[in-house]
Amino acid sequence: MPEYFLDVAYENNIYGEEDVNFKEFECCTFTNCNFSQCVFLAVTFIDCTFNDCIFSNAKINYVAFRTVIFNRCEIKEVNFSMCDKLIFEIAFNNCILDFSKFYTLKIKGTSFTNCSIIAVDFMSTDLTEVIFDNCDLYRSEFAKAIANKANFKTSYNYTIDPKTTKLKKAVFALEGLKGLLYKHDIIVH
Repeated sequence: MPEYFLDVAYENNIYGEEDVNFKEFECCTFTNCNFSQCVFLAVTFIDCTFNDCIFSNAKINYVAFRTVIFNRCEIKEVNFSMCDKLIFEIAFNNCILDFSKFYTLKIKGTSFTNCSIIAVDFMSTDLTEVIFDNCDLYRSEFAKAIANKANFKTSYNYTIDPKTTKLKKAVFALEGLKGLLYKHDIIVH
């Protein structure tokens, strides 16, 4: 049975490869913590908040994120696609998610606010009603994704092929139309 921690504030911790394994954290806050060496196994975070934490290169294959908020975190090259899919609810504010993967996940309604999302894999991801608020989506891949009702209005540098991505009622700014037309070699001024 996993160790259970409720309403604990963690600060300035550097976690080793197995330090958080087989643990469940509920209503906990992590500030200035480094998880980059972790190889997570049977870890659950429920109603937790991560502030100014580093997850870059962490192996999070067996993690449950249930209503988790990431604020100002560095989460480069992290593969979320193998996370526990039951009640997978996350939000990202002012985070760096470059080169991460959300392949095949259902992240309906997730919000990405002021994030760097460069070369992120959203292939075959359910992005229904996802909000990309002021995010840099340069070279992110959306092939076979479902982005119905997704909001890209304030984001930029995206290239999305409407033939391979479902975009029904998705919202885009006029300036972002070139990101939908790139494949047709049309110049928009």
